[in-house]
Amino acid sequence: MPEVRRKQKESYESLLRRFSKNVQQSGKLLEVRKKRFFTAQVSASKKRKTAMRRLTIEGKKEFLRKTGKLKDNKFPGTKALMKL
Repeated sequence: MPEVRRKQKESYESLLRRFSKNVQQSGKLLEVRKKRFFTAQVSASKKRKTAMRRLTIEGKKEFLRKTGKLKDNKFPGTKALMKL
């Protein structure tokens, strides 16, 4: 971490400016940004497994919708808006 000491009679604005410049030059900010949005690679088998799970759930929902056991309401709260 870059360290900046306040010089005699130096304003806090210039101190902050020097600190931010040091941080930028050190490259720490870029490292942190890269780590913040890092997502680990998912294996192909795990992708396949989640896709199969999603398809089976969609199939079950479609079956229940067709048999009338599940209401066909994709966007909850739309009926309330339509009544107004």
